[in-house]
Amino acid sequence: MKFILLFSTCLLLSACGTQPSKQADIVISNATIIDVNTGELNKNQSLAIRDGIIIERSSQPLNNHYTATNYIDAQAQYLMPGLWDMHVHFGGGEELIEENKQLLPLYLAYGITTVRDAAADLSPSVLSWREQVNNNQLIGPTIYTSGPKLEGKDSIWPGDLEVETVTEMNAAIDSLDEMKVDFIKITDSALTPELYLKAVKEVKKRGYQISGHIPFSLSVTDVSNAGLDAIEHMTYLLKAAAINEPDISRKVASGELSYRSALPIITANIDKATALTKYTVLANNNTAVVPTLIGSQITAYIDEDNHQNDDFLNYIGKGLKATYQWRVDRANKDTAEQITQRKARFVKTADLLVLAQQAGVPIIAGTDAGFLNSYIYPGLSLHQELAIYNDYGLTPLQTLQSATLAGPNFLGKSQQFGALTQGKTADIIFLTANPLTDIRNTQKLAGVIAHNRYYDQDALNQLKANAKKYVAGQ
Repeated sequence: MKFILLFSTCLLLSACGTQPSKQADIVISNATIIDVNTGELNKNQSLAIRDGIIIERSSQPLNNHYTATNYIDAQAQYLMPGLWDMHVHFGGGEELIEENKQLLPLYLAYGITTVRDAAADLSPSVLSWREQVNNNQLIGPTIYTSGPKLEGKDSIWPGDLEVETVTEMNAAIDSLDEMKVDFIKITDSALTPELYLKAVKEVKKRGYQISGHIPFSLSVTDVSNAGLDAIEHMTYLLKAAAINEPDISRKVASGELSYRSALPIITANIDKATALTKYTVLANNNTAVVPTLIGSQITAYIDEDNHQNDDFLNYIGKGLKATYQWRVDRANKDTAEQITQRKARFVKTADLLVLAQQAGVPIIAGTDAGFLNSYIYPGLSLHQELAIYNDYGLTPLQTLQSATLAGPNFLGKSQQFGALTQGKTADIIFLTANPLTDIRNTQKLAGVIAHNRYYDQDALNQLKANAKKYVAGQ
């Protein structure tokens, strides 16, 4: 009789949903989850999250299965992995450390849950922020960083590791080892082409991913064959598409042409067949491109929009805003002919993106947001970058993949990121409209989960308000 009574009681407790619950921090119900690998929409999905990891996904409600701190009803919302901006900068000198730090919450406010710092002159601070964010001591996106980048003697960029010999190059890479950087970046303002190629090969030998600018005196395919993993900026793919690229490289090497004087010649000699041939080499080598087209667009059309009325300027510290001026001054000196040329160059460059996609070149979304780069706003600019990709021929799904899958793949983090499935990191954005039908719907943000914390619309607005308050109080 006791057994029958106990069994009946257990059945009753089970039916009432009062059996002991599993523990979670966040439980989400009624979500439409976007599979960014396939473009499939999965409706009526539930997620359970603990310690920043998705511990269960189900097509059935999970509310009665978990005791959680936060229950979220995602009815009529689209969920997808958080966005990655794979080319940002923190810099401007020690006096701008705090202004740079204040940008971190803005990335989250716009659904950017991960950024890749592509070098500047605040590496010690960035390395510290990386750890503080990971330890939930600082609000911001996950940070991956190159630390200071490799360059030649008397580089034009602040904060570089300047090298002139193989011995100095190896010592510089040793120092990056000690910093525990996430990848290595290399540029070409003062580095000789010979040492550039040696550095690429040495970095690859040590097991790092390496990205960078490319010396105009070298061919894009030669640098790809040497082992460069990612080309920063689409301008280099413009050069690769020129039918006379070898002649341009030779003239730059001999000093007959400068970078700026070569650009009009390149733009006038773009050839689709040449582009596809070169891009196929990049694809076969798995050399990616980070287009950073939003900055080119802003500069190309700055005579039509000087951005002085942008509301986002209220979020940017006065010291950082001052660093914008040099590019503005340079653009304002352009003649009418040069203005026409820069607009044509932007269009031709953007037009090549779809050819790179067709050839199989990995496209990694990145913006160049940060100091020096005029009006490329942290957070907002990634949405603008994605809109350009779609406007110039990428499908919405291909565009989303550039900002959710390509970054993790480059950094070897695909096991952790890129899908909302069990075992993945719970970096999630909530949208009120489907970005697969209109890529600009990535801007219709209703919530963000990052580092085990849920930010609803009010919380996201507060992050923006805090940034505005900081700037107003300077």
